[in-house]
Amino acid sequence: MSFSFHQVKLIQNPNKMMFKFISLICLTCFFSGSLFAQGVKVEGFEFVKELQGYQEYKLSKNNLQVILKEDKSVPSVMFMVTYKVGSRNETIGNTGATHLLEHLMFKGTAKFNKASGNSYDKLIEGVGGLVNATTWLDRTNYYGLVPNEYLERIIEVEADRMRNLKILKTDKESEMTVVRNEFEIGENNPQGALDKIIWATAYQAHPYHHSTIGWRSDIENVSVERLQEFYDTYYWADNATVTVAGNFDKAKTLEYIYKYYGAIPKSPKPIPAVYTTEPVQEGARRAVLKRTGTTGVVGVAHKTPKGLDKESYSFAIIEKILTSGKTSRLYKAFIDKGLASNIACWYSQFNDGGLFPIYVTLSPATTHEKAEKILLDEYEKIVKEGFTEDELKRAKSQIKTDISFGMDGPFNTAGVLNESIALGDWTYVLNFVENTSKISLEEVNAVFKKYFVEDQSTTAWFIPIEGDKAATGSIQDKPRPHYYRDPSHEHEEIKDLNAQLLQESKFKTEGIADQIKDRKIENIRLMTLKTGIKDVVTVSGSILAGDYFSIKENSMTAKLTAAMLDQGTLVQDKFAISEALGNIGASISFSAGNATLNFNAKCLKEDVPMVFKLIAEQLRKPAFKDTELESLKKRFTGQLKQQMENTNVRARISAMASIFPEGHPNFPISLEQMLKDIENVSIEDIKKFHATYYGNKSMNLVVVGDVDDSAIEKAVKSNFSAWNSGVTFPKYSKASIKAVTNKNIVVTMPDKPNVSVIMVTPIMLQADEKDYAALETATSILGGKFTARLMQTVRDKEGLTYGIYSSLTGATFADGAWVLTASFSPSLLEKGLISSNRELNKWIDEGITKEELESEKIYAAGDAKVGISNSGAIAGQILNLAQRNAPLKLIDTSPEQIKALTLEQVNNAIKKYVNVKNIQTVLAGSIDNELKELKKDKK
Repeated sequence: MSFSFHQVKLIQNPNKMMFKFISLICLTCFFSGSLFAQGVKVEGFEFVKELQGYQEYKLSKNNLQVILKEDKSVPSVMFMVTYKVGSRNETIGNTGATHLLEHLMFKGTAKFNKASGNSYDKLIEGVGGLVNATTWLDRTNYYGLVPNEYLERIIEVEADRMRNLKILKTDKESEMTVVRNEFEIGENNPQGALDKIIWATAYQAHPYHHSTIGWRSDIENVSVERLQEFYDTYYWADNATVTVAGNFDKAKTLEYIYKYYGAIPKSPKPIPAVYTTEPVQEGARRAVLKRTGTTGVVGVAHKTPKGLDKESYSFAIIEKILTSGKTSRLYKAFIDKGLASNIACWYSQFNDGGLFPIYVTLSPATTHEKAEKILLDEYEKIVKEGFTEDELKRAKSQIKTDISFGMDGPFNTAGVLNESIALGDWTYVLNFVENTSKISLEEVNAVFKKYFVEDQSTTAWFIPIEGDKAATGSIQDKPRPHYYRDPSHEHEEIKDLNAQLLQESKFKTEGIADQIKDRKIENIRLMTLKTGIKDVVTVSGSILAGDYFSIKENSMTAKLTAAMLDQGTLVQDKFAISEALGNIGASISFSAGNATLNFNAKCLKEDVPMVFKLIAEQLRKPAFKDTELESLKKRFTGQLKQQMENTNVRARISAMASIFPEGHPNFPISLEQMLKDIENVSIEDIKKFHATYYGNKSMNLVVVGDVDDSAIEKAVKSNFSAWNSGVTFPKYSKASIKAVTNKNIVVTMPDKPNVSVIMVTPIMLQADEKDYAALETATSILGGKFTARLMQTVRDKEGLTYGIYSSLTGATFADGAWVLTASFSPSLLEKGLISSNRELNKWIDEGITKEELESEKIYAAGDAKVGISNSGAIAGQILNLAQRNAPLKLIDTSPEQIKALTLEQVNNAIKKYVNVKNIQTVLAGSIDNELKELKKDKK
């Protein structure tokens, strides 16, 4: 999608929901007419306009912009404040100041702070809220998704820190090292460094020249005085927009906003404008990055117009035509021919223009010169011949459905407005489909000819230098805003506050389980749930056909079988399928996990019959062609080589292999073994695996959204009848664990500014056993969220890491593991390990406190509400419960189970399952066996 909105994606952990931003656009059409036309007026506000159910207000006293979007179908509400200040507002010497200030915004005010026991995190995350903040080029936003009864609370604390933040030197020093570690994590990936270089080369005058996180020396040396000046310049009501989305009362919400924001004045001075204009580029620019590595990357970027320019609609279409799906031009030019393992386009609209970059991750036999020539030849062909009407139609359809799919829950509803607000027109995204639909083929071709010229290009190569253990470029993750905390993870004893919160929290469920229709059709367990989302249907399913079932013969058979499903069927080739999906904007994906083949789909309600037909066709009748397998082998080989230099991946594989024996569902195959195995997989192996394990016998199928049960049942019966093959999962013996050495396992990797640390122990416990909830609760208190002990001490107080968390994993089908993960700079590794072990030992020896348990009960109640605010999240929860053969009522009653836990039960679970003598520590990064930082070789 061309318009980049950073929203949430569910990460499933048993009984736990977390979120990660992904790029989508959202549109919602509920009703027309102004709010006043419905008879609601609130003193102190001016009604500005209404569009598609969104109402804009202005707080008359200070010009605070307020946008409201009501959705009564969910039990939560999203409150977001967007400040119109980003890295474009920084100058030489204070790059990264916007992002560092974003971190400091959580340190507290005179009214709300840790010392008083009422910090922002305690008040908001403590009731189950999802809390975070992000900084990007044009804006900074702060948000909380909370149970709707806590809306006034988040408005109060958010308003308070708009003008009352205490910026202390001690806080700045500890948070500086946190941000520096975040910087180092980014530098672990050479491609991230390549992206910085391409922007710094393309932009020479404009502040888009530097990345949002800033230069390392600026992060380390920016003064408190400079940060205070930055805060006093940009953090004012007339430079901010409040967005409220979800289940709330409009009149009362405006009263809350007036109550807490009304006393804040307008800025005493005009907000400084960015007046620097990037000079016209008068020739192609080039840059090179050389580091230890194995896989090269070619990046070619061209300048783009300002985000609100009409030509941006053409760029959205161009992005789809070039890179979206198997019918896209660059897929056919690179991926389909085995010349690249991945193609990525990272186009986003920004205030003052930007870049349209294409990154090509090279296959082993492809040279930089060849890849660049292929890309530029394709561009030249487009300049001469133009795009086609079919390509234009398909791109518009994909954009339309992407926007519809984005309308899923209050978080997304608010999040989609964020970048539009930064551009200066919050309605931009709401009008995006209509405006894109008006763009003609001639306009798209003219825009391409105008911008995709050599003199406007910047080319950068990542050239890997061979070494004993080499780094690699990876373009799997699109650049994103910088977060206050890692979005993939979302201890004070405050007796009075806890008592107050516990009284407020009613622990009511919304009766989701009672609304799920659960039945067997064609031997498939089919579960459907109709929600408030309009027109959109989400499908999640699984079959017991994951890696566990192929590991004895060949570790890659299950993965390659799953990957072959969308490479064509006996009915039609992969391009015909991709075109059919592209024409309706639907998506279908397949992947193999440890135990299951997973499939997911999203489509409009009217397209359910067609999408189910295609799901069944790909599952039941894959073509399994030799040529496709050979192409996939090349791609997988490139991707595995990329993972060889991911410190997190290497640490995790070594950690799990240290505690689980071969044959256990959680035993990981080494990357080296997978690279060997991939060469030996044959088409006959794929066909045999498919015939044995694929079928209705173990299939769970979940459909959530604007569900028509009769249409779903008809689609299942017509497409999945008489397919009764498959297996059931064997019960695994609890006796199969390894003895832990207690000695550090070090994976030495050069050119890695950050060290990944994993501490792990087997727990001899599955998710459906009675002690699981107690141990998971204890683990959450230790490190399950920002308000947990580890983040509050090792990060927030001591500033040693960007992130440190604890969790339970791998317990769905077999005994799982208890895991602690952290990241440290090599220079702070010793201190980080001392602090981590101190907190871990205290947790094991002393257990948790009564106050911490009461806080966790409150958190669980709110988290349950937040976790059902998104149809994809609900589908994921239902599927997880079905895979465990757990009662679906747990989707409602999990908070009640946690509420019933006693302190004795929780602390006994810690003692029973986590023993410091059985914890294995694994470290991956640029360190030696003595944990000393490697000296960087001169190149």
